[in-house]
Amino acid sequence: MQLSISEVKLSELNLANRIDAEHYQPYFLDIVKLVKSKKNKKLSELVSKKITTGHTPSMKEESYYGGDVKFIKTDNLRENQIIENFNHYLSDKGAKKLNNSSLKKDDIIVTIIGATFEVVGRVARIFSDLGKASINQNIALIRPTIASGYLASFLMSKYGKQQFYYLSRQTEQVNLNNVEVGDILVPLPSDNFIDKIHLLHNETHNLITHSKKFYEDAENILLEELGLNKYKPNINGISTRTLLDCLKDNRFDAEYWQPEYDEIIKIINNYKFGVSVINNEFSHIKNNFKPIEKQEYQYIEIGDVNVFTGELNSNKIFAEDLPANAKIMFNKRQLITSKVRPNRGATAILDNHYGYIGSGAFVVLEEKKNINLETLMVYLKLKPIKELLLRYNTGTSYPTITDNDILKFPIPFVDKKIQKKISELVNMSAKEREKAKLLLEKVKVAIEIFIEQDEKEALKNIKVT
Repeated sequence: MQLSISEVKLSELNLANRIDAEHYQPYFLDIVKLVKSKKNKKLSELVSKKITTGHTPSMKEESYYGGDVKFIKTDNLRENQIIENFNHYLSDKGAKKLNNSSLKKDDIIVTIIGATFEVVGRVARIFSDLGKASINQNIALIRPTIASGYLASFLMSKYGKQQFYYLSRQTEQVNLNNVEVGDILVPLPSDNFIDKIHLLHNETHNLITHSKKFYEDAENILLEELGLNKYKPNINGISTRTLLDCLKDNRFDAEYWQPEYDEIIKIINNYKFGVSVINNEFSHIKNNFKPIEKQEYQYIEIGDVNVFTGELNSNKIFAEDLPANAKIMFNKRQLITSKVRPNRGATAILDNHYGYIGSGAFVVLEEKKNINLETLMVYLKLKPIKELLLRYNTGTSYPTITDNDILKFPIPFVDKKIQKKISELVNMSAKEREKAKLLLEKVKVAIEIFIEQDEKEALKNIKVT
């Protein structure tokens, strides 16, 4: 085992005047040294207003909420994207309380507080199509004076991301303050290089926009086909049930018998080509995994599913370190959906995950012949259907649903032509999202090559002259 040692003079205590050993790991010092080898400035010198954070207006004041101002929290901020599944919208009155952190086009936002290093340092650039928005206290606002596409790409590169980690502190959470964010060193290439990176970053956003549009088209087609586009929640709030009804479903809690659930089921049951249940139309893959000692596996749990895009992460884990809930070995082409907080939409299609291991908190399904997986995925993520899934929740702070409740869940026999169109749109959406991801990686690598070598070599990576 090789011991890693750094010696730093007191006079050279850097950026944030830190004296903890973790801050002076050789790897971090090498990162800073390479950035310093180029012309550079602190981030705080490249902004038109002081770096700031938002905050959360009092939840007790109802007039601060319920408007059309998007309230961005950590869960909404992913690398290079703002996921528009907001828990709260602010009113104009509420937004005024956060006036200093109202977002403008070409602002950059970054998470500065999180449970793990993975959460801290998520970066996204603001585009005009976001509309009115503000941020909470876990996110910093950067308003740059240089091209925001270049700055955002640098902050997402190795030399930006590692500086976030370098400057952060870990107590109960990993965190940075605004001064520390401002201490990040930004390399300054030629204006020509900056402009090229900025334009390429614009293209990543265009691809993400196309991806969202394809998926929204698939959702709208299915909503219209099923008649759910006309669904409006029942505001009556009264539901009468007989004892026989309650005994039949073995549910006596009022939450289960909400009238809006009746409305959704009624629309589904009226579908012109009929209705089945998931268990009849898909094969249910049960616990089928027995670990082999000393073998390494790719493991997927609920937190690895992006509930907004359906993208998946995985972690390499040796058999002896797998959690007790590692229950399922995945095959080719399956759908997974979470039994924990199922209405959040942790649902995804597995296409290239043969041999991966999954948590027993997933229901795993394979298609037979009547309904394809893309249609099932879009169906389960429709807003009215996610609302209906709430009916089956048990528990309070950590609501769950059983395998049986998923398997007996109603699903219409969607017209085959509609299914084909939905499948095409879902696949087109995934392809555009993958293109955006690959382009962003090329841009980040180009910046890294510039820092390590020069602009000429960097531009070869993105085939720009």
